[in-house]
Amino acid sequence: MNLTDLEPKLVWHYFGEISKIPRASKHEERIVDFLEKFANDHSFKYKRDAVGNIIISKPATPGFEHLPKTILQSHVDMVCEKIASSDHNFDTDPIKTIIDGDFIHADGTTLGADDGIGVAIELALLASDNIGHCAIDCIFTVDEETGITGAHAIDKSFFDATRLINLDSEEENIIYIGCAGGCTTQADFAISDCPTPQGMLGIRVCLRGLRGGHSGCDIHLGRGNAAKIIARFAHKALKECNLEIANILAGNLHNAIPREATLTGAVPFAQRENIRVLFNIFSADIQDELRGIDPDIRLTLETIDQPERVFTNDFSMKLISALLACPHGVLGMSRDIEGLVETSNNLASVKRIDNKIVVTTSQRSSVESCKEYAQLMVTSVFELAGANIIVSEGYPAWQPNPDSPLVKQAAATYRRLFGADPIVTALHAGVECGLFAGKCPELDMISIGPNVFGVHTPDERVEIASVARFWRYVTDLISHKAD
Repeated sequence: MNLTDLEPKLVWHYFGEISKIPRASKHEERIVDFLEKFANDHSFKYKRDAVGNIIISKPATPGFEHLPKTILQSHVDMVCEKIASSDHNFDTDPIKTIIDGDFIHADGTTLGADDGIGVAIELALLASDNIGHCAIDCIFTVDEETGITGAHAIDKSFFDATRLINLDSEEENIIYIGCAGGCTTQADFAISDCPTPQGMLGIRVCLRGLRGGHSGCDIHLGRGNAAKIIARFAHKALKECNLEIANILAGNLHNAIPREATLTGAVPFAQRENIRVLFNIFSADIQDELRGIDPDIRLTLETIDQPERVFTNDFSMKLISALLACPHGVLGMSRDIEGLVETSNNLASVKRIDNKIVVTTSQRSSVESCKEYAQLMVTSVFELAGANIIVSEGYPAWQPNPDSPLVKQAAATYRRLFGADPIVTALHAGVECGLFAGKCPELDMISIGPNVFGVHTPDERVEIASVARFWRYVTDLISHKAD
């Protein structure tokens, strides 16, 4: 079975087409060119701005001109994560989609349903000739996943309507009406190293198999953090086995909980048995800690050639202590919406870039002062360890308005179509609506989507039947007037 055998055919056709196009964050030129060609081929009015955001407009179907114009919005970039054994090149290779029962996933990589399904829905609506609808403006933004820079740069002239439906959510029974604000904090450590002492045994510790997840949607689940775990092992080995660290790596993206980590270094030959015993005990403890949430965690220890250089002991202790002290996870729950995370921090990645160790973290909160406090906590930890701090511009929270006409229409439409009450709430993850609200406070907005699971990980999958329901839902919203 092929994607185009699925319903709605037009949606899956365009999802298949965009899956062929590499579209990593900050490298969206080919997908934006595709959208521009699409607009020209269909003789639609469009505008493309300097950063690559594009808006394509379609007039109302005859007989539907009385309905208010509606903006539909999605982002074109995708998170690029893959399993360790994958040789997929996100710069050149198409995503290999696999139909697996009720779901679609990719072959060892992220699928790109976040937000490829939203893009496909918009393209299908633009291309369709048998659906009555109001005038629609389809906005496609770039670089949502690594800083929402496209939404930051978008001009107010793109918003020639008072209603906006964001198509970037992942639960079909939820209508989101608010989101957290966020920012990233980067700590740069200038490496202090020295030649490796003689008579050492080179070792490498690898951590694989954690579930990871979205640092907004999944932060409350208590999943293992690879950076934290590898730092815990390093600290014990520094203290008990005279470990000399050559390198430490963990994670990849600022908005993903790190799933993998690697530590290389050396121990004195006299400690070769002790390091194995310490590793075995540590590995068993971690597996026991995470057996209910990350049952597939794998830790391996192997001997390697002795590295030529290692970190100085003082630098190693400062770096590892900072990683251990850095907060990770939920820092506060909302007092207004039951069960909603208010404030969190994600210790996202540890990378070696030239002669620096670069640690990236992301802070989120629906309360601006709490976001600033979370950033202050993280900054303080790394400044005490001697790091240079770089703070991102960030993005604001989107404040909920449960009484808006669009929210009421969306809830009533869901009940009429599906015979159940939707959940109307805010989310801890960031969506571009927060920035749109800052540019156009009069915008009435919601965020909706089909069922997409495992976003920002190679486990990402989309439920096929939910996409058909989502299509029905969106087309109904743009073909009826709010009560």
